[in-house]
Amino acid sequence: MTKTIGNRDWRWRALLWHFLMWTTVDAQTRYSIPEELKQGSVVGNLAKDLSLGLSEIFERKLRVASEAGKQYFSVDAGKGELLVSDRIDREALCGQSASCVLPLQVVVENPLQLHRIEVEIRDINDNVPRFQTQEINLKIPESVAVGTRFPLESAEDPDSFTRRCVTW
Repeated sequence: MTKTIGNRDWRWRALLWHFLMWTTVDAQTRYSIPEELKQGSVVGNLAKDLSLGLSEIFERKLRVASEAGKQYFSVDAGKGELLVSDRIDREALCGQSASCVLPLQVVVENPLQLHRIEVEIRDINDNVPRFQTQEINLKIPESVAVGTRFPLESAEDPDSFTRRCVTW
């Protein structure tokens, strides 16, 4: 009979553990910032967005963990703001991908709460397109109709791949 009670106790604990883990993950919050913001720039107010009081941030040891490995963000414990802690280069981080999103985990202790945060990094077009040749000579006859397009060689732009054309 003791063994049966032990089994029930084990099942109850497993069910309770599953319920606690299921309820600790809250709704997702998403911020959007341009790349290459200065260190200390405010991304958003975590305290307000997660419905935490400013006193809870320090008492409950609120912290941010990056899933990307490098810590690009930190929390200002006095104001509850998510801050940029390191320069973010979108092209180095995400390459030519159409979207660039950094997933973060926000951990709040006593009681344990996990919040998933996503920070979208927008491109600021900080790279100049480059052609393989420095100079391009076009020979356009006088008889060409207005609006005729003359394709140029492709320019390489780390911010986006576009084909350049000249319209006459």
